[in-house]
Amino acid sequence: MIDVIRIMNPNELIIEKKIRVMIADDHPLVRDSLNMHLKDQPDIEIVGEAEDGLQAVQLAGELLPDVIIMDISMPRLNGLDAIRKIKTQWPDIEVLVLTVHDDTEHILKILEAGATGYLTKNILGKKLIHAIHAVMSGESIFSDEIKNRLLIHALRYPLKPAIPTIGEILTAREMEIFQLVARGMSNKQIAQEMNLNLRTVKGHFVSIFSKLNVNSRTEALVTGLRIGLITLDDIK
Repeated sequence: MIDVIRIMNPNELIIEKKIRVMIADDHPLVRDSLNMHLKDQPDIEIVGEAEDGLQAVQLAGELLPDVIIMDISMPRLNGLDAIRKIKTQWPDIEVLVLTVHDDTEHILKILEAGATGYLTKNILGKKLIHAIHAVMSGESIFSDEIKNRLLIHALRYPLKPAIPTIGEILTAREMEIFQLVARGMSNKQIAQEMNLNLRTVKGHFVSIFSKLNVNSRTEALVTGLRIGLITLDDIK
């Protein structure tokens, strides 16, 4: 992010962070539409645009944006492979997938590649802006339709029937955090709820994701459901 200085009055100086966003989509009209929705946001800056997956990877390394809005069906290198390359080399870059694909196979592959959010292209305007802010706050963003598909898939294809004890996978503290994630709490809300600082919460997430072999909150929830770590009631 870059710093933006905003003066409220002569005695008050506030330094804000602009979210640096890169767009990767092979359709000029889509890129123009995204620009139109984001250009007037005071805390968002469009730093670059890519027309294909190879260019997306190249620009990601040159620009180091905070968030990349990524299409999946692109020439030269598809978005899925581009996400894998970007997350391998620059894991701190958040990737928000915006695509027409909403089938379970695509969703699971994109989650495995390391995307932080998955939205269909009919979601723009305020919802897109909210999604950008949310992924920067440590949340995983998925439309209700996408999330429902993931949950149905998880319940239809469980990995094992028995419910493991907490100690088999997560520590008691990690399990407590995981249950708050299931309730939809952000990193900041979890920190406040458990009287922890944000760095400690993020450290627990690193451990949870590593133990569950996942890359995002939603993938963690899906895995938790599939192995019986949480139930559907925990996320209601």
